[in-house]
Amino acid sequence: MQHLIDAKDYSWALFLGHLMIEKLLKALYVKKKQEHAIFTHDLLRLASKIGLELSLEQQEWFDEITTFNLNARYDNNKQDFYRLCTKEFTDIWVSR
Repeated sequence: MQHLIDAKDYSWALFLGHLMIEKLLKALYVKKKQEHAIFTHDLLRLASKIGLELSLEQQEWFDEITTFNLNARYDNNKQDFYRLCTKEFTDIWVSR
């Protein structure tokens, strides 16, 4: 992710950041429930299913991060997402 930020490929850096968090939440899901994680990219839904208590700010953050996955993955959203992905935006997100 850091390499992509250094290369100014912000959209992919944010996309990979989402995947990293998604995989961690799914690992927690499997550990807690002893079953395969649900099929979703929605971080807030995953957190809810494993009983994570999140502040309103954290909930909003998970919703925002989920859009990194959807916008980078699906063609109809890609162009708007690429325009959003600037160094300033990425620096703010990564510093959270």
